[in-house]
Amino acid sequence: MVHSENVRLEFSQRLAQACVDAGIGEHGRGVTISKQLGVTPKAVSKWLNAESLPRQNKMSELADFLGVSLYWLQYGKETAQETGNAEILGNMQTWDNKTPLSEDEVAIPFLSDIKLSAGNGFVNDLEHDNGFRLRFAKSTLRRYNVLPEHAVCVAVTGNSMEPVLPDGSTVGINCGDKALIDGKIFAINHNGELFIKKLYKLPGGGLRIFSFNEIEYPPREYTSEQIKEQKITVIGRVFWYSVML
Repeated sequence: MVHSENVRLEFSQRLAQACVDAGIGEHGRGVTISKQLGVTPKAVSKWLNAESLPRQNKMSELADFLGVSLYWLQYGKETAQETGNAEILGNMQTWDNKTPLSEDEVAIPFLSDIKLSAGNGFVNDLEHDNGFRLRFAKSTLRRYNVLPEHAVCVAVTGNSMEPVLPDGSTVGINCGDKALIDGKIFAINHNGELFIKKLYKLPGGGLRIFSFNEIEYPPREYTSEQIKEQKITVIGRVFWYSVML
């Protein structure tokens, strides 16, 4: 509770400072922002008074309107200091079997209709393979020690990993690397659902699951017993991410 209150208070202070810097006076500030963002003055009043936080889409619009960094407005930092093991390699395009690959390229499956096994991997069922692929240079995979047969790409949904992994971005997963390393980004199977999260080991075999968007998704901790009960397993380590065209 104290953590949530502090987050709201610090955000309201940054919001007030951004308004001052943007030349928006205290009088009528709520009305000015509400008209710009299409929300009620009461909602803005709650932001200014540390009673609530904007939803992610409104947070982004608010940052644009005030001319500040979204990451600073949301977290108080100019940029993400750490993105774990993921490295952005730029925009990628899909490949199909009509497009020839060069000698230094491989085609990695891009799964949109994701199905998970009861263990810790993707269901190996050709019926559900839509045929989409992403081109990867063999040298890129070698740099990350990823064997082509262990690599798979999936789309990120939701805003829990913003701003590092925005909704709609794509991640490359090394299913051959399941060794848990603190602070690295992994794909996990949580009772049949796929999640992309930063993981930390806890004493006694426990696990701390961390989202970059801590405001809306506070960290969760699980004991070794809870991990078994909720069927949480590591699918693989994320080695790459990109924004799809």
